[in-house]
Amino acid sequence: MTPRAGIIFAAGLGTRMGALTRERPKALIEVAGRPLIDHALALYRAAGVARIVVNTHAHAEQIHAHLARVAPETRISFEPRLLETGGGLRNALPLLGPGPVFTLNADMVWGGENPCLALAAAWDAARMDALLCLVPRAAARGHSGAGDFHRAADGRLTRRGAAPSANFVYAGAGILGADALRGLGEGAYSLNAVWEPILAAGRMSGTVHQGLWVDVGRPEGVALAEAALAR
Repeated sequence: MTPRAGIIFAAGLGTRMGALTRERPKALIEVAGRPLIDHALALYRAAGVARIVVNTHAHAEQIHAHLARVAPETRISFEPRLLETGGGLRNALPLLGPGPVFTLNADMVWGGENPCLALAAAWDAARMDALLCLVPRAAARGHSGAGDFHRAADGRLTRRGAAPSANFVYAGAGILGADALRGLGEGAYSLNAVWEPILAAGRMSGTVHQGLWVDVGRPEGVALAEAALAR
């Protein structure tokens, strides 16, 4: 079953952005004349995602007002206290509905193939509980950390250090299956906590995005993304 619903994570505090997020949410920082959240919305719309949920926390009223203008069909999952990505997804489940769902970070800029379409084409619920979009470590612009996963020939993922293959970076887009969603607990926690048992069971796979990808998690990421898009 191809996901028909997706969440955009826009509740973060954006502390790494410094002054840029002092009075506005990171999701409304503009890249190439468009707020980051509009870039994310465009990916979902082009992939035919019928039900889009945005989670909000910091400067939530600004995001709500923006969505009312540009995407009134979007549903909002407000968090009075920050729940991180895993807890935020659990909080949004009543709005997302049953079945597998897309997950998408708001602070990434993409070029080339739509990652949501690539994920949908590769999704196989019979052998996966999670499918993540990855970029090669060398092509991960704006990302200064180590790789996150190793990817086997069949697409199956393991954590870094677990296999003698090239590192890949999690690109902030993925699919979680219905069984994984049913196991989500209350409270604040990262998606990493959701992934661990799936990795241990060998039911996490990855697709590789070959186009442009920029992490706009720091101020310098804005100019980096704009320059890359211009090229």
